[in-house]
Amino acid sequence: MLRMHKAHVRSVDTTPITGQFDSVNAGQYSLLNDLWGEYDAASGSQTSQITSLNGNYIAWETAYTWTGGPDQVKSFANIQLNDGINQQLSAISSLPTDWQWSVSNTSVAADVAYDLFTSWSPGGSNVNEIMIWLANINSGPISANYNAQGQAVPIVSNISLEGYTWNLYSGSNGVNQVYSFLLTSGSTIQSFTGDIYPFLSYLIDNEGMNTAQYLTCAQAGTEAFTGTATFTTYAYSLAIN
Repeated sequence: MLRMHKAHVRSVDTTPITGQFDSVNAGQYSLLNDLWGEYDAASGSQTSQITSLNGNYIAWETAYTWTGGPDQVKSFANIQLNDGINQQLSAISSLPTDWQWSVSNTSVAADVAYDLFTSWSPGGSNVNEIMIWLANINSGPISANYNAQGQAVPIVSNISLEGYTWNLYSGSNGVNQVYSFLLTSGSTIQSFTGDIYPFLSYLIDNEGMNTAQYLTCAQAGTEAFTGTATFTTYAYSLAIN
């Protein structure tokens, strides 16, 4: 349940953004259109906008149409947290979050995920990317191993974290290591309330991720591959404690 007592509605810029790397700031957050893979599309476009900022909760939406390059990510429209970033993992005790969202079309290829990055220095080059998928919509994670059917093979199965069961996948995107937690059941979580620091703790305890690394980026959004859909976040919050 969202805890929005004594919320203060703040004025924000709700102008739609359409450019490849357009962004807009709102309180402790930024909305990033982030069409980083648009040139892999045969055609397409995407428009994102903030709809409200209510206390610590931000609402936003993005609408996209992409064709071609079915295995290539075209975009990662997302909300980025700017407050509290660039702390060492050893200095962080929790990452409390709420996220309520929906997508208008589940025939697309996409995912919905938190996306965290770590580095050996504040603002430094990425060492690890940690993705926590709340939805896998006809797509799949980066993996070092795939089965005969072309499906990613997890390195660990049935991990219990924050009331759900996850599989962990590991691979490289050519720049940094990528760890992806996906729901074992294949279902989606459209309303998530919890702490995402335990996912980092799992990697620290079991995969050798170093607590001397810095959390340099904390985002949450949707990766789009192909199709037409509107992704709506009704309420989202994230804090670093």
